[in-house]
Amino acid sequence: MIGRNWIMLLVAIGVGLIAVVLANSYFSGIEAEQERLAEQQEVARIVVATQPLEFGTAITTENTRMQNFPANSVPTGAFFSVEELVQGGQVAIRPIVPGEPVLADKLSGRAVLSANLPDGMRAVSFPVNATTMVSGFVRPADVVDVLMTRGEGEDRIVEVIMESVPVLAIDQVANENATEPGVGGNVTVMVDQYDAQKITLARQLGQLSLALRNVENQEPGPGIAVSSRDIGSGYRPPVRTAYTEPRPSAPAAPRAPSAAPAAAPARPSGPSMTVVRGTDTADYSVDRLGGR
Repeated sequence: MIGRNWIMLLVAIGVGLIAVVLANSYFSGIEAEQERLAEQQEVARIVVATQPLEFGTAITTENTRMQNFPANSVPTGAFFSVEELVQGGQVAIRPIVPGEPVLADKLSGRAVLSANLPDGMRAVSFPVNATTMVSGFVRPADVVDVLMTRGEGEDRIVEVIMESVPVLAIDQVANENATEPGVGGNVTVMVDQYDAQKITLARQLGQLSLALRNVENQEPGPGIAVSSRDIGSGYRPPVRTAYTEPRPSAPAAPRAPSAAPAAAPARPSGPSMTVVRGTDTADYSVDRLGGR
């Protein structure tokens, strides 16, 4: 009985080893076939994601794979080996969807917000709450206007100090796919150095608020400060229209000189008589009696 059990165990182990060898051969054959097809069809083999990669996700062999891609359309920064990519210890700093090529500009050696900043730009934070951040619906990757409220009483005014500002993070959340509203705390925006100084000073002069705007509408607003005197006044700033050069008016045609009025017929001096013939009249002089 014991010998029979050992025989069955050895047979099972042998069958398992054969299955592993056959599976490896099968997948190796598929890989070789894909490489052969890539060479024949002039396509490249690049690394793509197999699952959603959020900010800070480590790149591993489980969430990436090789995929054929047209050789003349390979994006800049693509990787041609999963092993080389994994050994670098890279993490995602921007969201990557399944099937999307893994590019160098979406990876970093460590998940830091500074890796998302273009050259010359700065990240600056200021406090907000659920009210001043549109009930918490401002999320990373949104575009906002920054408003400042300052003054007291009738001198209180609200000014738009910055327009079309990209939001990088809300508190410690920098994931663009995070759409759940938050209660606020701190908002981090991306601006240049001059605007970073403006926000830092404005934070000390008054209260900062956010106005959520359409990311596809970057037209500047009227930029007019609103004071407490404007509340209920019915005043609205004029709508901006594109300036057009006035068209020159056509010169007025010279007026023809009016004809001089016909001179009235001279009336005879002295005694006269009027003779009417139909509609015509004529005046005649009459010599005085005894006159020559």
